[in-house]
Amino acid sequence: MSVGSALAGFFGLVWRILEGLRKALHLILLLVIFGFILAALHTSIPVVPRSAALVLAPEGELVEQLSSDPLRRAFGEASGGPAPETLLKDVLDAIQAAKGDARIKLIVLDLGNLAPSGLSKLQEIGAALRDFRAGGKRVVVAADSLDQTQYYLAAQAGEVYLDPLGLVYVDGFSYYRMFLKDAIDKLGVDVNVFRAGTFKSYTDQFSRSDMAPSEREETSVWLDALWNAYQQDVSRARSLPANVLNDYVADEPAALAAVNGDAAKLALQRGLVTALKSRRQLADELKSLVGEDSDSHSFNSIGMSQYLAAVHSKHVLKSKSDARVGIVVASGEILDGHQPPGTIGGETTADLLRQARYDNTIKSVVLRVDSPGGSMFASEQILREVQALRKAGKPVVVSMSTYAASGGYYIAAAANQIFASPTTLTGSIGVFSVVPTFQRTLEKFGVKIDGIGTTAIAGDMRLDRALSPATRQLLQSSVNHAYAEFLMRVGEGRKKSVEDVDKIAQGRVWAGVDAQRIGLVDHLGGLKDASDAAAKLAELGNEYEVDYIESELSLREELLLQLRSQALQFGQMVGLVPPRGAVEQVLDPLLDQARTIAKLNDPRGLYAYCWCREPRAIKQGLSGR
Repeated sequence: MSVGSALAGFFGLVWRILEGLRKALHLILLLVIFGFILAALHTSIPVVPRSAALVLAPEGELVEQLSSDPLRRAFGEASGGPAPETLLKDVLDAIQAAKGDARIKLIVLDLGNLAPSGLSKLQEIGAALRDFRAGGKRVVVAADSLDQTQYYLAAQAGEVYLDPLGLVYVDGFSYYRMFLKDAIDKLGVDVNVFRAGTFKSYTDQFSRSDMAPSEREETSVWLDALWNAYQQDVSRARSLPANVLNDYVADEPAALAAVNGDAAKLALQRGLVTALKSRRQLADELKSLVGEDSDSHSFNSIGMSQYLAAVHSKHVLKSKSDARVGIVVASGEILDGHQPPGTIGGETTADLLRQARYDNTIKSVVLRVDSPGGSMFASEQILREVQALRKAGKPVVVSMSTYAASGGYYIAAAANQIFASPTTLTGSIGVFSVVPTFQRTLEKFGVKIDGIGTTAIAGDMRLDRALSPATRQLLQSSVNHAYAEFLMRVGEGRKKSVEDVDKIAQGRVWAGVDAQRIGLVDHLGGLKDASDAAAKLAELGNEYEVDYIESELSLREELLLQLRSQALQFGQMVGLVPPRGAVEQVLDPLLDQARTIAKLNDPRGLYAYCWCREPRAIKQGLSGR
C-alpha cells in the first residue's frame, strides 16, 4: 500500500468520523428543538392542595389584552425581570374562582413586581378582593416596599404586613410630558399642525415649549378626580380619616425625620399598614393555617396561573350555551388594517364584531375599550360594525377601562349603553393632522429643492418642501370636516344635537364620573355591570354565559410565544440581551411618543388620538434603602 493511499484512507476515516459526529450533533439539536416544542405544547394540569393559599403576584402592567409580540414579552423574562404584562381578566377570574373554592383558605398578595397600571383596573381588582373578603376569607399582603400603584391594592386587603426595612411611597398624581418645539426649531423642521378642538392638546408637543393654559385647566380637573378617588378608596378600605393620605404626603419630609428616617415605622404610625413583619415571619404564621409544603418548607400555596389552569381544566368539556354574551376587547392604539392583539386594527376588530353578528348563539355584545384612539378611518370601520350589530337586533354595550378617549370614544358612541369607571379617561372628541417638512433642515447642509409641477399643489406633500397656503387650507378643511363627522356620530349615538356635543367636545378629556354627569356615558360600573346590562337587553336572564371573541394565533405564533424565554434566556446568559438601564427608562416618554407617531397609519392622515394616558412613574429602587 502506498503512502498516498494510506493517507487517503486515514483522512477518509477521519472525514467519515467527523461526518458522523456532524449528523449526530444535528440529530441531537433537532431532538432538543422538538423537546422544547413538545414541552411548550404539553401542559400538565396542576393539582390544587387540599388546603392552600392562592398567591396573586401580578407582574408588569395590568392590561386588557396581552400583546402577541413574542420579542417584547420575551425580553422582560430573559433579562431576569418580571413579565411586562398581566391580564386583568386572569386576576379577576382567579379571585372569583377562589371565593367558592373550599381548598383556598386565603389570598396572599405579592405586589413587588406590579408596575404602574390604570386606576380603573386597580379598582376592579379591589372590588373583587372586597367581595372575596365578604365571603369570610382573609386577604393578606406580604411586602418589602410598596409604591403608589401597589399600595392601592394592598389597602384593599384586610392585613398589610410591611418589612421592618420597607416603606410605603405615595406622592399623588401628576401629568408631565415632553415639549419638542425648541429641539425642532434647532433642527430646522417645520411641523405643520392642523386640528379641531380647543382642548385637543396632543399636537402641542410640536408647537409649544410648555403646557397651554387650556390643557392645564382640563388636566387639573381629571387629575383631581383620580387623586380624590384614590384617597377615598384607600381611606375606606383601611378605615382611615379622609385626609390621611394628603397629610401623609404633605408631612412626610418632617415626619420621616422625626422617626429618624424609619419609613416603615412612619407607615405603621399613620395606619397605612397592619404590622411590620418580614415575609419569612408571615410565611411561618401561615403554615398553621394551610399547612407546610414539604419541598419549599413554606406554607402550602398555589400561584395564579397554576390555579387557573386547574380550575379551567374542569370546564373544558362543558358545552356552550346557545344564548351567550360575546365580549370583544379593543385594547391599544387604533391603526388601519389587521393588527396583533394589544393593538386595535380597524379590519381586525371589525372582523371580530362581524363574527359576533353572524354567530346565532351570541345574543348581545360587550365591547371592552381600553384605548387613547388613533386612526379615524379605522375607528369608522369599527363603529360601522357596531351599528350593523344593532341593526341585526343584537344590543351592544360598551365597557370602558382605563381610557376610551378620542378614537376610543368614537368606536363607543353608537352603543346602546356605555359603562365607565369613575376614573376612566374619556371624551377628547377632536381631530388633528400633523405634516412635518424638512426643507429648512436640508438648507443647513446646503441642499436646495427646486422643480416644477403641472398644478399649483403638485408636489406639495413632499417632506422636503414647505406646504403652500392652498395645501394648508386643504388639510385644515379635511380636519374640520372630520371633526364635524365626529360630532355627528356622537350626537346620533347619544341622542344629542351637534351643538350640544360641541360644547362638551373640543378635544376635552373627562374623568368617567364627570363624563356621566354630562351625558357622554350612561352608567358607572365595570365589565361585570356591562355584561349584566347586555344580557338584560337581550332578555337572557341572570344565568348567562360570556364568550370572549378573539383572533386565533397561528401555530407559528403560538410556538414563538411558548418558546420565547428559552431562546432569550440563552441570549441573556451569553450577554447578547442586555438588561434595561435607568437611562432607557428616562427616555421612555420620548421614545413612546416617537413609536406612537411612527405607528399611526390613517390613509388620510387624520387622527382622533388623545395623549391622556394616566400618570406613569419611573419605577426606582424603593426597596434599596
